[in-house]
Amino acid sequence: MSTLRFHAIKESLNRKPIKIEELERRSAIFGQNVFNEDTMRQFLTKEAFNSVMDAIQNGSKIDRVVADHISTGMKEWAISKGATHYTHWFQPLTGATAEKHDAFFEPIGGGRAIEKFGGGQLVQQEPDASSFPNGGIRNTFEARGYTAWDPTSPAFIYGTTLCIPTVFVAYTGEALDYKTPLLRALQAIDSAAVDVCKYFDKNVKKVNASLGWEQEYFLIDRALATSRPDILMTGRTLLGHSSAKGQQLDDHYFGTIPNRAMAYMRDLETECMLLGIPVKTRHNEVAPNQFELAPIYDEANLAVDHNSLLMDVMDKIAERHNFKVLFHEKPFAGVNGSGKHNNWSLSTDTGVNLLGPGKTPMSNLQFLTFFINTIKAVNDNEELLRATIASASNDHRLGANEAPPAIISVFIGEQLTKVLNELENVTTGKLSPEEKTDLKLNVVGKIPEILLDNTDRNRTSPFAFTGNKFEFRAVGSKANCASPMTVLNTIMAKQLIDFKAEVDALIEKKSLKKDEAIFNVLREYIKKSKNILFEGNGYSEEWEKEAKKRGLSNNKTTPEALKVKVSKKAIKLFEELGVMNKIESEARYEIEVEEYVLHIQIEGRVLGDIARNHVVPTAVRYQNILIENVKGLKEIYGSDFKKFAKEQLNLIEDISGHIEAINSNVTKMTDERRSANNVSDVEKKAHAYCFKVKPLFDEIRYHCDKLELLVDDELWPLTKYRELLFTK
Repeated sequence: MSTLRFHAIKESLNRKPIKIEELERRSAIFGQNVFNEDTMRQFLTKEAFNSVMDAIQNGSKIDRVVADHISTGMKEWAISKGATHYTHWFQPLTGATAEKHDAFFEPIGGGRAIEKFGGGQLVQQEPDASSFPNGGIRNTFEARGYTAWDPTSPAFIYGTTLCIPTVFVAYTGEALDYKTPLLRALQAIDSAAVDVCKYFDKNVKKVNASLGWEQEYFLIDRALATSRPDILMTGRTLLGHSSAKGQQLDDHYFGTIPNRAMAYMRDLETECMLLGIPVKTRHNEVAPNQFELAPIYDEANLAVDHNSLLMDVMDKIAERHNFKVLFHEKPFAGVNGSGKHNNWSLSTDTGVNLLGPGKTPMSNLQFLTFFINTIKAVNDNEELLRATIASASNDHRLGANEAPPAIISVFIGEQLTKVLNELENVTTGKLSPEEKTDLKLNVVGKIPEILLDNTDRNRTSPFAFTGNKFEFRAVGSKANCASPMTVLNTIMAKQLIDFKAEVDALIEKKSLKKDEAIFNVLREYIKKSKNILFEGNGYSEEWEKEAKKRGLSNNKTTPEALKVKVSKKAIKLFEELGVMNKIESEARYEIEVEEYVLHIQIEGRVLGDIARNHVVPTAVRYQNILIENVKGLKEIYGSDFKKFAKEQLNLIEDISGHIEAINSNVTKMTDERRSANNVSDVEKKAHAYCFKVKPLFDEIRYHCDKLELLVDDELWPLTKYRELLFTK
């Protein structure tokens, strides 16, 4: 194995950047492989085009006859771009995307064939619903499920395949994917936000949730990654001693991008442009060989699709450049992990960002309404929001090396804190003319038009206001953005519905003017939401103690965090807004808990294999070399040999101690895993894996890492951190 390690290092050192030719401006190639509005105008009839646009803008259904016209135009465009196949591209609850390719080709007899793609094939397909995670909704003998076209996310061509974004539902109608609940949540926030917007502008007819994600990732040479069984099987290193140099010099962050990485980024960005993914930013991140890319924000459903597609494309482009992309939230111990910050806002069809302050007191009152309602929504549902970012991989990241903690809090900055303090003192009921003037001129009116440069940032805050949006920083790099976006938009929709009811009640029953009613309700929300606001260091023990006093949850592990998803409150919330029914909520909980168990189970098996079949034999081999050395010294020096072999004897003893500890802990881990596997209740099984099996990982790793420092480097079989992180 040590031979494999050194071959991999040699191979990686001989790599040269692949030359990337950029022949056209990005603006010229943007969206070339997307069936977007411009393309539809060329390839669709007027009736078909209007039908698709009506579906996108108003959610109306597309008639099957019209669907035939749309499919014909889509097929002609796809074939003109070199496509030979089509697929319904969907996002099942595996965490990856799914696709089944069918050819346009169809025989018509007489040795002839045609390219065929009808409306029925566009609108619906039938994958096996029992083979994807379904939480017991579908049995093996009940395999039928459906993918159905989502016209709000445009079809695209990747390679030679026309990809049609779709939802995925069971034969009985329950959602089996990430997209369906998201679309329902986006409908809910649209309806609720429009109703509130009408207090300020009667012309608003639609509100879109927008999302701008930031994707962090590691790039590792493919040969080096292949030499590590743990990276190949789990996406992270299960053992490995820290490199003497890590990120402590802060010399990688925003540094010059290495040549090979730059070639990869340029190639990737070209693909993104063709696929209509509006990637704009690229840079080195904090940890060695860690990078980030980010697009311009987009409508939330499309942004989620773009991020899922991007991760697929990143993997494929990486192969071309002999890289392995690591999306795991914590692939290396001791250096920063990777997140996927979700920048969220709401905007109207009249062009107003509802979380952006404006030029007038009225527009600022609208801003404050949505700003304070967001804080209230998070305050009332912080435990549910925490559950959306729970995973076996993100557990390693939360609360470590600048990542936000498991305690959800909201950071708004000093300036807006002062504004909220002023509003908290508004008089109950009707406002005096003097108070109205003071509010409009000195409080609301003085909110700066642009807060972007006046609002500080807090890297330890999970949910922070950053000038004209909220940044949900706790989302993991491997995650599908749909899960946090579904919950965030759902809780916000519920909050806005409640807010409107309270304001209307004050107007009707207390005869308050609209502004007075709004101020009164916002004042109470500020008082009720103080517990969630926190401006300090999220890592500190003091904050943990303070958060506990405030009644905030601190669910540090996934099994603890997920339980809220099947609470009466959560199920009622999703049912009330039509986002998920009870069966769908319970199924998702079961899927996520089972997924947690399987991840820890796989990691345990891989770690046991590496420890016993790679590390221990190597240590024994080196120990035998030391023993032969000691024997030689004894032959030369006789009874005085211990004076010359003292260090060797100490090494032999230390190695024996570590070998014994590894073997005993691997045995314990295997026994605990076997015991956990006998537990039928999935929740109890997850707790057994979390609190009985997983803690032994650290014990095994500790002794393996100690051996890495003791054993001759020439013999060590596993590529080391210094090689994984610093080979460019």
